[in-house]
Amino acid sequence: MNRQELVEQIYKKKSFLCVGLDTDTKKIPQHLLKEEDPIFSFNKEIIDATAEYCVAYKPNLAFYEAAGIKGLIAFEKTINYLKENYPKHFIIADAKRGDIGNTSAMYARTFFEEWNVDALTVAPYMGEDSVTPFLTYPGKWVIVLALTSNKGSHDFQLTEDKNGERLFEKVLKTAQTWGNDDNMMFVVGATQGELFKDIRKAAPNSFLLVPGVGAQGGSLEEVCKYGMTKDCGLIVNSSRGIIYASGDTDFAEKAKEKAKELQQQMSCLL
Repeated sequence: MNRQELVEQIYKKKSFLCVGLDTDTKKIPQHLLKEEDPIFSFNKEIIDATAEYCVAYKPNLAFYEAAGIKGLIAFEKTINYLKENYPKHFIIADAKRGDIGNTSAMYARTFFEEWNVDALTVAPYMGEDSVTPFLTYPGKWVIVLALTSNKGSHDFQLTEDKNGERLFEKVLKTAQTWGNDDNMMFVVGATQGELFKDIRKAAPNSFLLVPGVGAQGGSLEEVCKYGMTKDCGLIVNSSRGIIYASGDTDFAEKAKEKAKELQQQMSCLL
Protein backbone atom coordinates (compact mmCIF):
# COMPACT_ATOMS: atom_id res chain seq x y z
CA MET A 1 0.00 0.00 0.00
CA ASN A 2 1.49 3.32 -1.04
CA ARG A 3 1.05 6.65 0.74
CA GLN A 4 -1.76 7.89 -1.50
CA GLU A 5 -3.75 4.68 -1.00
CA LEU A 6 -3.29 4.89 2.76
CA VAL A 7 -4.44 8.51 2.87
CA GLU A 8 -7.46 7.65 0.71
CA GLN A 9 -8.51 4.93 3.12
CA ILE A 10 -8.11 7.26 6.10
CA TYR A 11 -10.42 9.88 4.65
CA LYS A 12 -12.86 7.36 3.19
CA LYS A 13 -13.33 5.73 6.59
CA LYS A 14 -12.79 8.92 8.59
CA SER A 15 -10.44 6.86 10.70
CA PHE A 16 -6.72 6.54 11.31
CA LEU A 17 -7.14 3.70 13.78
CA CYS A 18 -4.82 0.71 13.93
CA VAL A 19 -5.92 -2.29 15.98
CA GLY A 20 -3.01 -3.99 17.71
CA LEU A 21 -3.32 -7.75 17.73
CA ASP A 22 -1.35 -8.45 20.93
CA THR A 23 -2.96 -11.83 21.37
CA ASP A 24 -2.08 -13.56 24.64
CA THR A 25 -3.52 -17.02 25.30
CA LYS A 26 -3.54 -16.18 29.01
CA LYS A 27 -5.86 -13.22 28.40
CA ILE A 28 -8.22 -14.32 25.65
CA PRO A 29 -11.64 -15.72 26.64
CA GLN A 30 -11.24 -19.20 28.06
CA HIS A 31 -13.85 -20.79 25.80
CA LEU A 32 -11.53 -20.17 22.82
CA LEU A 33 -8.88 -22.46 24.29
CA LYS A 34 -11.01 -25.37 23.11
CA GLU A 35 -10.45 -24.30 19.50
CA GLU A 36 -7.80 -25.97 17.34
CA ASP A 37 -6.05 -22.60 16.94
CA PRO A 38 -7.16 -20.28 19.79
CA ILE A 39 -4.95 -17.38 18.70
CA PHE A 40 -6.23 -17.30 15.15
CA SER A 41 -9.84 -17.87 16.26
CA PHE A 42 -9.56 -14.84 18.55
CA ASN A 43 -7.89 -12.71 15.87
CA LYS A 44 -10.47 -13.62 13.22
CA GLU A 45 -13.37 -12.54 15.41
CA ILE A 46 -11.61 -9.32 16.43
CA ILE A 47 -10.81 -8.50 12.80
CA ASP A 48 -14.34 -9.20 11.56
CA ALA A 49 -15.78 -7.05 14.35
CA THR A 50 -13.48 -4.05 13.94
CA ALA A 51 -12.54 -3.90 10.25
CA GLU A 52 -15.07 -1.23 9.29
CA TYR A 53 -13.68 1.16 11.90
CA CYS A 54 -9.93 0.89 11.31
CA VAL A 55 -7.44 1.24 8.48
CA ALA A 56 -4.66 -0.97 9.85
CA TYR A 57 -3.81 -3.99 11.97
CA LYS A 58 -0.59 -4.49 13.91
CA PRO A 59 0.19 -7.98 15.17
CA ASN A 60 3.04 -7.87 17.70
CA LEU A 61 5.44 -10.73 17.00
CA ALA A 62 6.35 -11.24 20.65
CA PHE A 63 2.87 -12.54 21.41
CA TYR A 64 3.09 -15.11 18.61
CA GLU A 65 6.68 -16.19 19.20
CA ALA A 66 5.74 -16.83 22.85
CA ALA A 67 3.52 -19.66 21.63
CA GLY A 68 6.29 -21.27 19.59
CA ILE A 69 5.60 -22.83 16.19
CA LYS A 70 1.85 -22.78 16.79
CA GLY A 71 2.02 -19.06 17.42
CA LEU A 72 3.93 -18.36 14.21
CA ILE A 73 1.42 -20.45 12.28
CA ALA A 74 -1.37 -18.36 13.83
CA PHE A 75 0.50 -15.19 12.83
CA GLU A 76 0.77 -16.39 9.24
CA LYS A 77 -2.88 -17.40 9.15
CA THR A 78 -3.84 -13.97 10.48
CA ILE A 79 -1.83 -12.20 7.77
CA ASN A 80 -3.33 -14.41 5.07
CA TYR A 81 -6.84 -13.87 6.40
CA LEU A 82 -6.39 -10.10 6.28
CA LYS A 83 -5.00 -10.18 2.76
CA GLU A 84 -7.77 -12.43 1.46
CA ASN A 85 -10.70 -10.75 3.20
CA TYR A 86 -9.62 -7.17 3.96
CA PRO A 87 -7.06 -6.30 1.26
CA LYS A 88 -7.42 -2.53 1.77
CA HIS A 89 -6.18 -2.69 5.36
CA PHE A 90 -2.57 -1.76 6.08
CA ILE A 91 -0.70 -4.62 7.81
CA ILE A 92 2.14 -3.74 10.19
CA ALA A 93 4.36 -6.43 11.67
CA ASP A 94 5.51 -5.05 15.01
CA ALA A 95 8.78 -6.93 15.35
CA LYS A 96 11.33 -4.17 16.05
CA ARG A 97 14.05 -5.85 14.02
CA GLY A 98 17.43 -4.31 13.23
CA ASP A 99 20.89 -5.90 13.09
CA ILE A 100 24.03 -5.87 10.95
CA GLY A 101 23.34 -5.59 7.25
CA ASN A 102 23.23 -9.23 6.16
CA THR A 103 21.03 -10.14 9.14
CA SER A 104 18.65 -7.25 8.46
CA ALA A 105 18.45 -8.43 4.86
CA MET A 106 17.19 -11.79 6.12
CA TYR A 107 14.64 -10.11 8.38
CA ALA A 108 13.49 -8.05 5.39
CA ARG A 109 13.14 -11.19 3.29
CA THR A 110 11.11 -12.85 6.05
CA PHE A 111 8.57 -10.08 6.46
CA PHE A 112 8.39 -8.59 2.97
CA GLU A 113 8.77 -11.72 0.85
CA GLU A 114 7.66 -14.67 2.97
CA TRP A 115 4.86 -12.97 4.95
CA ASN A 116 4.37 -10.03 2.57
CA VAL A 117 3.25 -7.49 5.18
CA ASP A 118 3.03 -3.81 4.29
CA ALA A 119 5.28 -2.48 7.03
CA LEU A 120 7.74 -3.50 9.71
CA THR A 121 8.93 -1.73 12.86
CA VAL A 122 12.70 -1.39 12.96
CA ALA A 123 15.14 -0.36 15.71
CA PRO A 124 17.74 2.11 14.34
CA TYR A 125 20.34 1.85 17.11
CA MET A 126 22.91 0.05 14.92
CA GLY A 127 22.75 2.72 12.23
CA GLU A 128 22.30 3.03 8.48
CA ASP A 129 23.35 -0.43 7.32
CA SER A 130 20.97 -2.04 9.79
CA VAL A 131 17.98 -0.16 8.33
CA THR A 132 18.63 0.27 4.59
CA PRO A 133 18.14 -3.45 3.71
CA PHE A 134 14.48 -3.00 4.62
CA LEU A 135 14.18 -0.03 2.26
CA THR A 136 14.99 -1.97 -0.90
CA TYR A 137 11.45 -3.34 -1.27
CA PRO A 138 9.18 -1.17 -3.45
CA GLY A 139 5.81 -0.48 -1.88
CA LYS A 140 6.92 -1.56 1.59
CA TRP A 141 7.36 0.66 4.64
CA VAL A 142 9.97 0.80 7.38
CA ILE A 143 8.68 2.21 10.67
CA VAL A 144 11.65 3.45 12.68
CA LEU A 145 11.53 3.75 16.47
CA ALA A 146 11.96 7.42 17.36
CA LEU A 147 10.30 8.43 20.64
CA THR A 148 8.47 5.59 22.32
CA SER A 149 5.63 5.56 24.85
CA ASN A 150 7.23 3.53 27.62
CA LYS A 151 8.55 5.08 30.85
CA GLY A 152 12.15 4.06 30.10
CA SER A 153 12.13 5.97 26.80
CA HIS A 154 13.56 8.96 28.68
CA ASP A 155 16.65 6.98 29.71
CA PHE A 156 18.23 7.47 26.27
CA GLN A 157 15.86 9.07 23.79
CA LEU A 158 15.82 12.50 25.43
CA THR A 159 19.56 12.71 26.12
CA GLU A 160 21.25 15.71 24.49
CA ASP A 161 24.53 16.08 22.67
CA LYS A 162 26.86 19.05 23.19
CA ASN A 163 24.79 21.10 20.73
CA GLY A 164 21.53 20.42 22.58
CA GLU A 165 20.15 18.03 19.99
CA ARG A 166 18.24 15.19 21.61
CA LEU A 167 18.79 11.61 20.51
CA PHE A 168 15.27 11.18 19.10
CA GLU A 169 15.77 14.30 16.99
CA LYS A 170 19.04 12.93 15.61
CA VAL A 171 17.29 9.64 14.78
CA LEU A 172 14.51 11.48 12.93
CA LYS A 173 16.85 13.71 10.93
CA THR A 174 19.40 11.02 10.09
CA ALA A 175 16.87 8.35 9.16
CA GLN A 176 15.26 10.69 6.65
CA THR A 177 18.52 10.68 4.69
CA TRP A 178 18.12 6.90 4.25
CA GLY A 179 14.47 6.82 3.24
CA ASN A 180 11.67 9.23 2.35
CA ASP A 181 8.07 10.07 3.21
CA ASP A 182 6.84 7.33 0.88
CA ASN A 183 8.68 4.42 2.48
CA MET A 184 9.51 5.45 6.04
CA MET A 185 7.40 6.22 9.10
CA PHE A 186 8.34 6.79 12.72
CA VAL A 187 7.06 5.39 16.00
CA VAL A 188 6.15 8.16 18.43
CA GLY A 189 4.32 7.28 21.64
CA ALA A 190 1.02 8.98 22.41
CA THR A 191 2.23 9.65 25.95
CA GLN A 192 4.80 12.19 24.70
CA GLY A 193 2.26 15.04 24.50
CA GLU A 194 3.67 18.39 23.44
CA LEU A 195 6.89 16.77 22.25
CA PHE A 196 4.93 16.06 19.06
CA LYS A 197 5.63 19.71 18.18
CA ASP A 198 9.35 18.93 18.17
CA ILE A 199 8.74 15.72 16.25
CA ARG A 200 6.98 17.71 13.54
CA LYS A 201 9.83 20.22 13.35
CA ALA A 202 12.22 17.36 12.56
CA ALA A 203 9.84 15.27 10.43
CA PRO A 204 7.10 17.60 9.14
CA ASN A 205 5.60 15.29 6.52
CA SER A 206 6.34 11.77 7.75
CA PHE A 207 3.59 9.42 8.83
CA LEU A 208 3.78 8.56 12.52
CA LEU A 209 2.70 5.28 14.08
CA VAL A 210 1.38 6.28 17.50
CA PRO A 211 0.95 3.61 20.19
CA GLY A 212 -0.09 4.41 23.74
CA VAL A 213 -3.67 5.65 23.32
CA GLY A 214 -6.03 3.91 25.72
CA ALA A 215 -4.48 1.51 28.22
CA GLN A 216 -1.20 3.48 28.35
CA GLY A 217 -2.96 6.79 28.96
CA GLY A 218 -2.08 8.77 25.83
CA SER A 219 -4.46 11.52 24.71
CA LEU A 220 -5.88 11.24 21.19
CA GLU A 221 -6.79 14.93 21.18
CA GLU A 222 -3.27 15.96 22.17
CA VAL A 223 -1.69 13.70 19.55
CA CYS A 224 -3.86 15.25 16.84
CA LYS A 225 -3.36 18.82 18.08
CA TYR A 226 0.42 18.62 17.80
CA GLY A 227 0.99 15.78 15.33
CA MET A 228 -1.63 15.88 12.58
CA THR A 229 -0.68 17.09 9.08
CA LYS A 230 -2.74 18.16 6.06
CA ASP A 231 -3.08 14.52 4.96
CA CYS A 232 -3.47 13.25 8.54
CA GLY A 233 0.03 11.82 8.88
CA LEU A 234 -1.01 9.60 11.80
CA ILE A 235 -1.78 5.95 12.41
CA VAL A 236 -2.94 5.67 16.01
CA ASN A 237 -2.76 2.21 17.54
CA SER A 238 -4.90 0.76 20.30
CA SER A 239 -4.31 -2.81 21.43
CA ARG A 240 -5.45 -3.81 24.91
CA GLY A 241 -8.15 -1.15 25.07
CA ILE A 242 -9.92 -2.80 22.13
CA ILE A 243 -9.10 -6.48 22.00
CA TYR A 244 -9.47 -7.08 25.74
CA ALA A 245 -12.54 -4.89 26.25
CA SER A 246 -14.24 -8.07 27.46
CA GLY A 247 -12.90 -11.41 28.61
CA ASP A 248 -16.19 -13.21 27.98
CA THR A 249 -18.08 -14.60 25.00
CA ASP A 250 -19.07 -11.06 23.99
CA PHE A 251 -15.42 -10.05 23.46
CA ALA A 252 -15.81 -9.34 19.74
CA GLU A 253 -18.91 -7.19 20.24
CA LYS A 254 -17.19 -5.18 22.99
CA ALA A 255 -14.11 -4.77 20.79
CA LYS A 256 -16.37 -3.46 18.04
CA GLU A 257 -17.87 -0.91 20.42
CA LYS A 258 -14.44 0.35 21.49
CA ALA A 259 -13.17 0.56 17.90
CA LYS A 260 -16.30 2.44 16.83
CA GLU A 261 -15.92 4.82 19.76
CA LEU A 262 -12.35 5.68 18.73
CA GLN A 263 -13.31 5.99 15.06
CA GLN A 264 -16.04 8.45 15.95
CA GLN A 265 -13.57 10.53 17.95
CA MET A 266 -11.15 10.45 15.02
CA SER A 267 -13.81 11.51 12.52
CA CYS A 268 -14.26 14.72 14.50
CA LEU A 269 -10.51 15.41 14.51
CA LEU A 270 -9.75 14.88 10.81
